[in-house]
Amino acid sequence: MGVLVLLVLRERTHRFSELRRRIDGVSERMLAQTLRLLEGDALVRRVAHGTVPPHVDYSLTPLGAEAAAHVARLTDWLEMNLSRIVPPA
Repeated sequence: MGVLVLLVLRERTHRFSELRRRIDGVSERMLAQTLRLLEGDALVRRVAHGTVPPHVDYSLTPLGAEAAAHVARLTDWLEMNLSRIVPPA
């Protein structure tokens, strides 16, 4: 799940609801837990704005952007080599 969040946030800052829509099938609880863990690992920055209704933005920290770049290269490689990794049925 964390990998998916890193890849989505690589594009730009997102609100919680945007992230939930982008990561199909993720529960609100699982996404919140993942974001807390990534924030605790200094990979994601959470900015809460004092508005009504509450507005919270999530973005990558510099360390998170570096990690996301590595993850993106790995996923690109996996996609290019999928036929070599998983033989045809």
